[in-house]
Amino acid sequence: MVANVSYGSNVSDDGDLRLISDPSGKRVIELGISPNVNSVVLAMAGAKSIAVDPSTERIVAGRSAADAAGVRVEFHHGDFADLGFATSGSVDLVIAAGSLDAVDDLSRVFRQVHRVLRPEMPFVMTFSHPINAIFGDGDSGDALHGEGPLRRPYGQAPSRSIGDLFTALHRTNFRLDTLHELFGRGASASQLLPSTLLLRARKLGV
Repeated sequence: MVANVSYGSNVSDDGDLRLISDPSGKRVIELGISPNVNSVVLAMAGAKSIAVDPSTERIVAGRSAADAAGVRVEFHHGDFADLGFATSGSVDLVIAAGSLDAVDDLSRVFRQVHRVLRPEMPFVMTFSHPINAIFGDGDSGDALHGEGPLRRPYGQAPSRSIGDLFTALHRTNFRLDTLHELFGRGASASQLLPSTLLLRARKLGV
């Protein structure tokens, strides 16, 4: 458990969900620098942290957060699948909190993550819950009652269904061991749909 590792805005963090074991001394990669800068949080817990992001602005923000926290994080500016800096089987954890929604070739990213992870080590990722993509700008609760606009059928590109994600992980030799559908904190009875899909998969093979 790493209490302040964030899985998205206004949803449960790892202090609640307990998906990440003690990272002290372990090599970890954050794909996409989250607003909470999970790579810095993990470095503060003793991890050997690496962060990868295609955005120069987020790299700068991440470096500032690491400097402010007094920890060392290795930053790489590049595509999420550009993990050539890491040798095969050298990483203990990969986390991607909300950064993979817009990735076109998700299987390519999964293959690279599989390559760098040690066997049985976790890949923890969150996505905007795919059911959200079917609704337009109206309130999703209204839409469930036929009063709100619909944007597209469930799972239609660029959104992915839960089945699509499961299949992509399976084909890249990951075993999905945890799935959470997260509601906003303090969700009221009128908030009928989860906002965030959280998956933890483990590397199979070598």
